This record gives sequence, structure tokens and C-alpha cells, in this order.
Amino acid sequence: MTPTPHTALKEWDTQCQALVAGQSALLIRKGGIMETHDGFEVEHRRFFLYPTFLHQNPAELRPEFAELLRDDPHPGQIVLPALAEVVAVHKVESLEAALALEPYQALTAGAIERRFHYRNRPWVHALLLRVCPLREPLVLDETPEMLGCVSWVPLGDAVAETGAPALSKAELEGVQAEIETRLKAHGA
Repeated sequence: MTPTPHTALKEWDTQCQALVAGQSALLIRKGGIMETHDGFEVEHRRFFLYPTFLHQNPAELRPEFAELLRDDPHPGQIVLPALAEVVAVHKVESLEAALALEPYQALTAGAIERRFHYRNRPWVHALLLRVCPLREPLVLDETPEMLGCVSWVPLGDAVAETGAPALSKAELEGVQAEIETRLKAHGA
């Protein structure tokens, strides 16, 4: 068994599915309604992906990801599909640079712009992730401590075995190089 973190990051189910399938490797984050005044921070470098259906908005998903949209198949339970490791974090303080990242994740340009300007703090975090699907999804009963619009959820003890990464090392390095080139080209 792989040593596993005891924390999960909440993200829209559709984005989690795209990450697990290797269709994307990037998340653009701002933070949940209940986050601290400073908003989202990358508090953990390894974590489980916690698919959430709360606030998932079909209008904010790029068309090629719309087919992944679904209702919660396990109400009352959390099905953790993968372990993620942060490869790179960029605090993007230019809207133009943030919009240049649209092809690498599931959100529309409008959704990226909305997150960028959320709470009148013009920036987002772009997290490049190495995602390893779990051999067997980790199924937990949802508890009151897991609810709410927060990013990070403590899980307690968790044991899981990972499979191969969704993207190979070479593929992920290619995506990383492309993202860094786009950010530099747009002043980030």
C-alpha cells in the first residue's frame, strides 16, 4: 500500500473525472465561500481528489467536458477516485495569463474570469497535478465535518493503493513546459 495523505481537495466532479482520465492536469483555484479572507492557499502537496457536485455549473464547463457532467451517483457518500501531487503552483495575477490556461483544464474562459475577480481580489492559483487513480476508489460516509464550501477536508486515517499516473512523466513535463511558456508570454 502507498502511504497516503489524510486530506482531500474538493473540486467539481467533472474536473476530477477529467484529471483522473488524463484529459487535463491543471486546476484553476480561487477558494470556497467559507475560506479565510485570503482565499485558497496550497496547504498540502499531496491529497485525495474529493469530487463535489455542489455549485457545479454546466455553463462554466468547456463543451468537450459537458458529457462528464452527472448527478451524484452516491448521495451520502464520498467516492475518492485518485491521489494528486502538486507538480507546480503558479499564482496568476494577470487575467490575460489566466485565460491563456483555458486549454489545459475544464473551465470556460468566463468561469476563469469570474474566479479571477472573485471577492475583488484579482488572481487565481494554477495547480499542475500528477494524478494517480486509485486501484479501488476510497468510499467514505459523508460527515458534517466534510460539508460546506471549503477546499481542504481532513479525512483521518485512509489507506489506498494507487495505479499508474493518468499522464506519463513525459506527457506531464510537456504540459508543464507549455503552461510555463504561456504564462511567460502573458506576463505572469
